[in-house]
Amino acid sequence: MPKPHAITTIGLNLTDLGLILRERRPIALAKDAQQAVKRSHAWLQQKLKDSDTPIYGVNTGFGALHDRSIAKRDLAQLQKNLVMSHACGSGDPVPETIVRAMLVLKVQNMAFGHSAVAPSTVQRMIDMYNADVLPVVYERGSLGASGDLAPLAHLALPLLGLGEVVVAGKRVPSSQALKKLGWKPLELGPKEGLALLNGTQFMNAYASLLTLKAMRLAHVADAIAAVSLDAFDGRIEPFHPSVHAVRPHPGQAQVAAHMRELLDGSAMLAVEKSHVQDPYSFRCIPQVHGASRDAIAHVATVVQRELEAVTDNPTVFDDEDMIISAGNFHGQPLALSLDFLAIALAELGSISERRIYKLISGQRGLPPFLVAKSGLNSGFMIPQYTAASLVSANKQRCMPNSVDTIDSSNGQEDHVSMGAAAAIKTWEVAHDVERILAIELLTAAQALEFRRPLRSSQTVEDLVAGLRKRAPFVKDDVVMHELMEEALLVVRELV
Repeated sequence: MPKPHAITTIGLNLTDLGLILRERRPIALAKDAQQAVKRSHAWLQQKLKDSDTPIYGVNTGFGALHDRSIAKRDLAQLQKNLVMSHACGSGDPVPETIVRAMLVLKVQNMAFGHSAVAPSTVQRMIDMYNADVLPVVYERGSLGASGDLAPLAHLALPLLGLGEVVVAGKRVPSSQALKKLGWKPLELGPKEGLALLNGTQFMNAYASLLTLKAMRLAHVADAIAAVSLDAFDGRIEPFHPSVHAVRPHPGQAQVAAHMRELLDGSAMLAVEKSHVQDPYSFRCIPQVHGASRDAIAHVATVVQRELEAVTDNPTVFDDEDMIISAGNFHGQPLALSLDFLAIALAELGSISERRIYKLISGQRGLPPFLVAKSGLNSGFMIPQYTAASLVSANKQRCMPNSVDTIDSSNGQEDHVSMGAAAAIKTWEVAHDVERILAIELLTAAQALEFRRPLRSSQTVEDLVAGLRKRAPFVKDDVVMHELMEEALLVVRELV
């Protein structure tokens, strides 16, 4: 088993999070985090012994009920009631990889020592992650304002022996899973329910994994575009470094350099061209792909900050003898970034579909629909339809969620981020972009065969050879869905 990743009071690195989840590394609290959690918890316990001063969510009600005082004898029941009453998720369960990320991020958020939770509560969440006991969390229910209340309530239910979990792929009652593991349900102390429910861990689990995926998709989009460029008999001049030096967007220069690297040694590029320029979907690859890369880089910066942030409420500052009710749980930074990320990814799919369209159009010596006996055979006519439908769906999804808001909690929570909705739609955008790129790869590889015996670069030829292990050249009509699914597997292996 790999060495456990130590969760510290510094925060998580985005790359480290990806590594933890990809390699399924166990996690543990580092010594500094253990001390911070103990200190914060002890401070609040002492505070409640010494004073009856109202502390939001600790000895008061929640949201619009913040002015209702709660007796000391009822403080534990208050926290249990909070978790149960807020477990109002709806829709489909979220992917298991998202739940794993939520557990890691919730542990990290409590590890900063500003949440006043019991060390045993943090340890139970660590144990759940390490044992791969995954709470059933639902897609819908969060407004992305007071944190991700409904999803995080479902994440917390199994601590109490409530709700459901997935163990070894099987969905079972949490009480049954805890009994089998020999774990007793926890009794939450003051503020613990609120600490478990407040936070952006649902949004940020999606945002983190999407950012990592987007980085890889941008790289793969360049590689597939390189196959298309040679297949379409495109020109290399638009990728010359001097062009991009005079418009110094970093992503643009990165893409141009990457395309030159991908196509280095191509005999197809060396063929004298009868055309003086290419359509925008080929000529402007650096500008379009590059702008998406710059957008992804910006989102990565925001997500990284969130991985280093305390998003609980109230926030405990034991070294300053303060507990402050504020708004760090509000998801606006992530909501805006997720909307931006959806647009950046959708554009990679949009320009990809335009290249598909050009490749099947019967131009530059390529047969219509990339099949020898067109008419009798439809060839690659309908894969382009599918790509177009996916692009259209992504356009509709790219209406920003972050410009929406709705009143909640009887007006106390009167501006919400809708970051959770932005996360879910961006997840759908990313997966549809994978499908579009897979169709482009399948189409471009087909078109490339009509340029033989000329060879592209070794990198392009290796990519096409990898596809050919799964999807053969199409001479006559076949069930195209099956080939598209094989191409999708190739793209997912690259991503």
